[in-house]
Amino acid sequence: MKRQFDVVGLGEAMVEFNQTEPGNPLYLQGFGGDTSNATIAAARAGARTAYLTRLGTDTFGDALIDLWQREGVDIRAIGRDVSAHTAVYFVRHGPNGHEFSYLRAHSAASHMTPEWLAGKPAEAIVNAQILHVSGISLAISEAARKTAFAAMQVARNAQTLVSFDANLRLKLWPLKQAQENIARAIAMSDLFLPSLDDMVVLTGLTGAEDILNWCYAQGAKTVVLKLGDKGAWVSSRDRRELIGGHAVDVIDATGAGDCFCGNLLARIAAQDDIFSAARYANAAAALAVQGYGAVTPLPASGKVLKLMQSQARIGTKTG
Repeated sequence: MKRQFDVVGLGEAMVEFNQTEPGNPLYLQGFGGDTSNATIAAARAGARTAYLTRLGTDTFGDALIDLWQREGVDIRAIGRDVSAHTAVYFVRHGPNGHEFSYLRAHSAASHMTPEWLAGKPAEAIVNAQILHVSGISLAISEAARKTAFAAMQVARNAQTLVSFDANLRLKLWPLKQAQENIARAIAMSDLFLPSLDDMVVLTGLTGAEDILNWCYAQGAKTVVLKLGDKGAWVSSRDRRELIGGHAVDVIDATGAGDCFCGNLLARIAAQDDIFSAARYANAAAALAVQGYGAVTPLPASGKVLKLMQSQARIGTKTG
């Protein structure tokens, strides 16, 4: 049976203010939120998508609704909260890279509940090939954490694949609590899509092979370990491959990992194997870092294919 959606994301969407250049007090308004970014990336890659969240009844919430409609992301399961605000964050650029400041405490998304999920959001999950969630949704509140785990269980019951990105944010919760809940989410996932930086902090390990082994010890089925400009390790139970990065000029890496996830999921929904999907996602992320913001630089499929055809990969290693 053909399902209505290829990729459904659940989480907290945010309005972004991104500094245009180091030392310049001017900020460019855009959009962010890890799973929202990934869902839009999947839509631009050709996937049929929907997003699940709660927004405030404010102008920022209206702006996000307009964004998703422009991008072709289904919004019918999004809730609005008259008593809570839509989250906002700022990105500053300096010699050590980009720095984030958040205004997200008590946001509408943090008020997601399993009871809210049980209506239209659950219907969307049941009618999707893939559900994408992240560790941020587990961290922003207890209610959101319960909702995310409930969503993953709905997906498992419906044979919807579960994709999980750790996206560790220790400003949101203590390390021990993060370790416990992320391990639980890994065990409930079909695809685990963490970054190397997050996993070093989460596990105390530094080697990619050791980290991949740790993931499988938690019950992971398939792991894609994102390495930033170095590419990604792609690992199934019987095969591991290092997909090399692309040589590009980086302007802003905000949302690059989300771009990778969304494009990977779009290609998996289109029946690519995980290794081919990762090559495509790697090229997409390389394009995304060449512009400011988490959403505006997300590439359409034509640009991704052009890069894959024109630029030789830095290297591919199988182990």
